[in-house]
Amino acid sequence: MYDLGVKESDEFESHPRTLLLHGINRLFSRTYHEVEVESPVRVPETGGAIVISNHISALDPLLVQAVVQRPIVWMVAKEYCTRQPLKWLFESIKAIPVSRDGKDSGPLRAALRTLSAGHVLGIFPEGKIAKSEAIQPFQTGAAMIALRAGVPVTPVYQFGSSFGQSMMRSVLIPQKVRLRGGQPIYLRDAVSDPRDLAAATEQLQRALESLRHQTVCI
Repeated sequence: MYDLGVKESDEFESHPRTLLLHGINRLFSRTYHEVEVESPVRVPETGGAIVISNHISALDPLLVQAVVQRPIVWMVAKEYCTRQPLKWLFESIKAIPVSRDGKDSGPLRAALRTLSAGHVLGIFPEGKIAKSEAIQPFQTGAAMIALRAGVPVTPVYQFGSSFGQSMMRSVLIPQKVRLRGGQPIYLRDAVSDPRDLAAATEQLQRALESLRHQTVCI
């Protein structure tokens, strides 16, 4: 599922199926679910990039994707990728299945290939849906991938009525969610030592925490 070949990668963002799914999701997320963008999600128009977000429900990938113009290749918990009809959807958007034990190096290689091919990668650094509004400690995967690929990381903070709901309830019942996007972060410039994975991970978490506490003037 997550093996993006060179030819397939080149065609992914402009493929009719990708464009169709992207359009359907924008309509579903921004019309059926009330998504309010408090500050834009800034992703480069071309080239590899990473989007990170806090994780409040199973609806998160759809809502974040709805406010980003370019298709996002999400890293998703492996158990979700095998469920029908989600399996077809995740295969169509080239989702990268990730084992929660972290023992499989395949997802890391797939993520780096995705970025090398010039696409946008989506990661939830907390590694699981949060049980409280507090942002949980980040795993190091997002920072590691960003440092190795040398691509910018755009943080997105989301909050709203979908928090804590089951997958079916969050998808089927109209939600009201607000999104805040931050400035892209270049970790190689943001940390003194690019080998310091802990510092890079802390930098990303601080950026998301800053968005959480940000005062938005409307």
